[in-house]
Amino acid sequence: MKPFTYHRATSLHDAVTTLAARANARIIAGGTNLLDLMKLQIEVPQQLVDINGLGLDTIAGVENGGLRFGAMVRNTDLAAHQIVRQQYGVLTRAIVAGASGQIRNRATTAGNLMQRTRCPYFYGTAMGCNKREPGSGCDALNGISSNLAILGTSDACIATHPSDMAVALRALDAVVHVLGTEGEHSIPIADFHRLPGDTPHIETALRPGEIITAVEVPAPLGGVHVYRKVRERASYAFATVSVALVARMDGASVTIERLAFGGLAAKPWRVEAAERRGAGTPEEVARDAAAIILEGARPTDRNRYKMALAQRTLHAALIDAQEQSR
Repeated sequence: MKPFTYHRATSLHDAVTTLAARANARIIAGGTNLLDLMKLQIEVPQQLVDINGLGLDTIAGVENGGLRFGAMVRNTDLAAHQIVRQQYGVLTRAIVAGASGQIRNRATTAGNLMQRTRCPYFYGTAMGCNKREPGSGCDALNGISSNLAILGTSDACIATHPSDMAVALRALDAVVHVLGTEGEHSIPIADFHRLPGDTPHIETALRPGEIITAVEVPAPLGGVHVYRKVRERASYAFATVSVALVARMDGASVTIERLAFGGLAAKPWRVEAAERRGAGTPEEVARDAAAIILEGARPTDRNRYKMALAQRTLHAALIDAQEQSR
């Protein structure tokens, strides 16, 4: 780890002005991802700006019937919150699936959204990675790509986004509130994470000097909430494929109300055209939805299996929804 200076922000204004003043400054919150990257010298910030203690750890209802939670709300507290558990169950399930209890106790709302890919070529500093070092190439394209992206990829990058929480937030149509030196504004979660294109190192819609202050979800949807995650081991691991699902039941038939996938792209993947297409059996609905969601996929020889796995994971999630409704 290379030397850096540390600044504990005394206010939100102090945080954004300090961040904007130095091009290579980073926000430190829970540190569960950033500190690992610093130890490997993948991230080498000159300054860390600590935003703990700025009052960004509250959870409260909003006028439209939705819920707003601060950037510094710990994952454990968000998942355990009574309203989240009862009315936004897919979010609780995604958070609990995402990490160990110890990590959830430290990890934060904003940090979860901002975490960087776990692509082995990103972490392997001897290998080419355009996300880590723009212009160095993407060795993953012809390498071990078995757990990498099949949707939204480019010739510059096939990394996936690792968050489980973000997949649930995408299904819930969350909005990310941010603050910068030019004031406050909001970014729909659909637009927050960027696909790689020719600039895979630009991962979010945050402008230089901006920080996340809160995330807001609209009024509860109702229905049955499911988060289904396939991973390489039973203990905590990043998703090979995950499904955030809100479904409605009518006897033996099921309708998809909301659907987002993780593990398939550089951002949570949702195609609204696959939703509310009519009731059917879990097998029929999964087949129909998967055909729409996977349109345009560009798998490698090593991760082509994700095409079938995505449909099977959705099928299993729809069966879970049926069983929960009984």
